[in-house]
Amino acid sequence: MKFEISAETRDGSGRAASRRLRRLGRVPAIVYGGGQDPSSITLDQNNLINQMNLEAFYTSILNLKVGKKAQPVVVKDVQRHPAKSFVMHLDFQRVVEDEELTLTVPIHFIGEAVAVGVREQGGVIEHAMTDVEISSLPANLPEYLELDVSALELNEILHLSDIKLPEGVTSTQLAHEIDSPVVAVHPPRREELEEPTEEEAEEAQAAAAEEGEGEGDDEASADDDSASD
Repeated sequence: MKFEISAETRDGSGRAASRRLRRLGRVPAIVYGGGQDPSSITLDQNNLINQMNLEAFYTSILNLKVGKKAQPVVVKDVQRHPAKSFVMHLDFQRVVEDEELTLTVPIHFIGEAVAVGVREQGGVIEHAMTDVEISSLPANLPEYLELDVSALELNEILHLSDIKLPEGVTSTQLAHEIDSPVVAVHPPRREELEEPTEEEAEEAQAAAAEEGEGEGDDEASADDDSASD
């Protein structure tokens, strides 16, 4: 998927200037890397949010147009308002063809609903990770990684090393010999109470009735003893 972003250069800096831009529907941003000086830019808030709603926006090489000049970039950081649905600031990194990029990409889990531990053994899927930090040259950059969990049984765990990485892509954790757990099938945290059968319900009612009759007899006996006294 191809993304194009139109931007304008930004002269002012500081919080006051950024607040004025946001009131005008603009998002302050910065572009850095690629052996060039950092550049301050602004983007249209509405157009930006429409593209950011797509997962691939965060792991794709974007075509950033500033005036008549276009350059490939990737998203490195996004700052969002803590309470409102708008973007406060973005960081972009320039893409150089022969320089590796380090990005966090999402994991797409395949076969969760039909996993053996879920379908046949009554377990539930639990995710320890939902994305992975990877390094690769721009040409090898994946939008996401896939992990098939359909054969996962109860109390089994899949780790980072179980994710098949595309050619030319490395996991930064695995490169440091950290093979973290990613997904597992565990027993439910709280077992649901089973509904009693009709026979069991009738037996319970009969037992309760007998207990009630027994208590009535005891009370009657106590009353008779009291009267005789």
